[in-house]
Amino acid sequence: MAFEATKREWGELYAFFRLLADGYVYAGTPEVKKNEAQRLPVAMIQREEHDGTRRYIIESEENIHICGEKIDKLVAREDFSAVAELILSAVKASRENDVMSPDGVEEFLDEVAIFDLEAKTDDRTDFYVAFYSADAPLTGFCVRSRLSSMFPLLDGGRTANLKFEQTGIKFATPTVNKINAFGEEDDVAGRMLMIERLGGVLKYSDVADKVFRSNLSMIDLHFPRMLGEMLRIMHLDGITRVSELTEVMKQVNPLKIKEELITKHHYYEYKMKQFLLALALGMRPAKLFTGVDSAVSGFLLVDGSGEILCYQKADRQTFADFLFNNSRFEKGSTEKDKYGYEMIKEIAQRTDNLIEAKHGTMYPIIYKLIEEEYITSNTVLVGNKARVYYHLEEKGKEYLESITQDYDNLVQSIDLIVHGTKHYER
Repeated sequence: MAFEATKREWGELYAFFRLLADGYVYAGTPEVKKNEAQRLPVAMIQREEHDGTRRYIIESEENIHICGEKIDKLVAREDFSAVAELILSAVKASRENDVMSPDGVEEFLDEVAIFDLEAKTDDRTDFYVAFYSADAPLTGFCVRSRLSSMFPLLDGGRTANLKFEQTGIKFATPTVNKINAFGEEDDVAGRMLMIERLGGVLKYSDVADKVFRSNLSMIDLHFPRMLGEMLRIMHLDGITRVSELTEVMKQVNPLKIKEELITKHHYYEYKMKQFLLALALGMRPAKLFTGVDSAVSGFLLVDGSGEILCYQKADRQTFADFLFNNSRFEKGSTEKDKYGYEMIKEIAQRTDNLIEAKHGTMYPIIYKLIEEEYITSNTVLVGNKARVYYHLEEKGKEYLESITQDYDNLVQSIDLIVHGTKHYER
């Protein structure tokens, strides 16, 4: 029975199969081309499933040796190649984000003991690769694919917010109301332009979250101000590419540093590259950053043609240049956060009042979600009353997707028992 998966899920599987089929991967250049002089032999790939670890060892030109707690078998490498091509063709042919599995793919996944389309890891790696020898130290990789929407380097959300203050002129209350009501809910740029047209000046004030403020200060004590100015320019001028915004910073010089540092030492480029590397290798807004890299040691980039390029911290400069040349800012979501009473009302509305959440039940769950960094809270003064709003972070979105899929799998399992329908885990 066929099943659907997202292009991002298929991209991870494609890269995994392609590496095993080819037995090598080329290092990438900052311009997203393969470096012909750096072909890295792949000896083994380690992948996590819900029931344990699998090792896929390239033992010969003909076979892959699959080892795990419940499996020990040989599978022809040409089969991995054939399935990789089927996946690539299906992804490239689809205009939708959800892609139906090609004929024969599900049977092959069963054969090679892959039941989770995305590897079950807590360290944000997709899988580990041993180069040159199966006994070599493992390198943890994230798969990024240009065949699908890219997963952001920086988890958006309230913890990553920067604060700005309006200076230059004091607006009367009717003018403030007019500005706040301008355009659609997500027209942040329109309201910013309106402020400046009316004589106001927006200046960086602070980082909303103290942990993220400290993390940014690890790059440079003044880096939050630099980042704030880049975001302001992004909204006002529509410039999104990091490299182009950095050029603007060199002209504007928001940190008022010496010209020599800008032109000879490439100060602004260097600071931005350090920031991008930190994000790629483990920095998160809501988690204390000490400068220690995470388990992620690099990216495997699938380009638009299906070519896989390798970027890793072992070649730190190339990795940094690649990130700098190919990263851009995106406007954050303006989806309305909710406070406790609003959430209780919405639960009631969505269930036609069949479920009435109680404060005593809901808030212990909320506090647990905050502790796990799935959501964040923000206290806002409304009149004379303080309200605590809750925001779903990227980690929370991943968790929501996971438990939603667990629910779907449960329902499909019941269908399997009752109706004989087959389900597949995602």
